[in-house]
This record gives sequence, structure tokens and C-alpha cells, in this order.
Amino acid sequence: MLQETRLHRIRALLTTLNHVSTERIIRELGISRETARRDIIELETLGLARRVHGGLIALDAEPEPPLTVRSEVRAREKRAIARAAAQRLRPGQTLFLDAGSTTTMLAEELRTMSGLTIITNSLNAALKLSAAEEHDVLNNTIILLGGSMGAGAQETRGELTVGEIYRYRADVALMSPVGIDSKNGASSFHPHEAAIARAMTQQAAQLILLADSSKLGLTSRINYASVKQIAALITDGGAAGKPVLAALEKALPEVVLA
Repeated sequence: MLQETRLHRIRALLTTLNHVSTERIIRELGISRETARRDIIELETLGLARRVHGGLIALDAEPEPPLTVRSEVRAREKRAIARAAAQRLRPGQTLFLDAGSTTTMLAEELRTMSGLTIITNSLNAALKLSAAEEHDVLNNTIILLGGSMGAGAQETRGELTVGEIYRYRADVALMSPVGIDSKNGASSFHPHEAAIARAMTQQAAQLILLADSSKLGLTSRINYASVKQIAALITDGGAAGKPVLAALEKALPEVVLA
């Protein structure tokens, strides 16, 4: 196989996965470790990827900023998305919410509703939903998933959290991905976030994505839901007229501009 062909195939893997290990390159292309090493060096030399321990990472594959920062970015758009999502829900439903700035805003909107059961791994969302005087009766049932916590974490995570998710069935999973693409579906940067999102997707009858227009057309490191698994995408009006929106409208059953 010519090197040009190999580099093209490796770049195709990076486009989908954002991170490709040396072992994956060897397996997918059927080449030796030495050949894979030379191709990795060549891609970095050409400025097409960044070499990391164990493989390659796409140049734009960076983690999201901390939640405290994300909450201040595009806040108006995220608020509009949260309100549009809340309008689709009705009493009696069971919901999954993952941890994110948009889903935290959604939690604030859901607090004014009643008769919902809301299951989340987000400490911020749980606090928003339970904000009341000590002896007040909450309008909704709030279930905070157990699990591990890292330094500065505002969410539970890990095998215990994922295991708890599989104890429940939900009508709707509402999640805020790092990226949503018309071919690759919904993706996240961190493995622990993707594992939780994947479990919630599998345990819900319907998946609704909440993503502001800056996330459209992006694919982060780990895909957790295919296009076929997504029932609806709610984004902001800033996406209007963009080619990426047209592609998503063609691929998904429903796209809503908030």
C-alpha cells in the first residue's frame, strides 16, 4: 500500500474518532509497527495531526472548558434551547439528564413543572431541581445517581454510575454533546462522559440532544449515539442558513431552532 493511501486512511479514522492509537492503525491498515510509526511522524510533520503517547490526535480534538466557564458562554442561546426542550415534556415522564451547562439550565426550567421523575448524574442539576425551603414538597421526583467524583467534579461518574443507570428506564434522555454531526452522531471528549451518555441513550425510549450552533458539525473523540438513535436536535437560531444545519435536517427526524 502506498504511503499516500495509508495517510489518507489514517486521516479518515481521525475524522471519525479524533484519536487513533498506533495499535488501531496497525490493525486497520494491516501494516507493521515501524510503518505505522513512520506514517504517524509524517502526518505530524505535515501539520495534519498531533502525535501523542500511543498514537495520534486530531488537531482540533480539545476538551471542553470547565462547566463554570461553559455556563457563561452562549448563555442566551442555551437558555432558549432549554426552554424549547421543557415545552416538549409532560407530567408523568421519566427523564435522564447528563451533566452539562445546557442541561443545568434545563433543570432550572423543569423546576416549575410537576409530575416528572428526573434522573441525573449532575450535582448542579440536582441542586437546581431541589431548590426550595427545607420542608417544602418538591414538584418532581429527583434521583441523583451515585458514583465516583474527581477533583473539582460537579458530576458522578464511573462504573457505579453507569451500573445505576441500567437500573432505570426513561421516556426521554436529554443530553448536551460536545459535538453533533450528520454522519457520526453525538460525541463527547472524555470516556467517562461518553459511557454515561451511551448508557442513558440505551435506557431511554427517546434521545433529544441539546446543542448550541457552535457544536453542529463537530465530532469529538468518542461517539456515544448514532444518527439513527437521535429522535430530535434542539439548537439555536444562529444555525439558520448554515450548510451544517441542512445536513442535520436531512439526517435527523426532527431539528428545532429555539
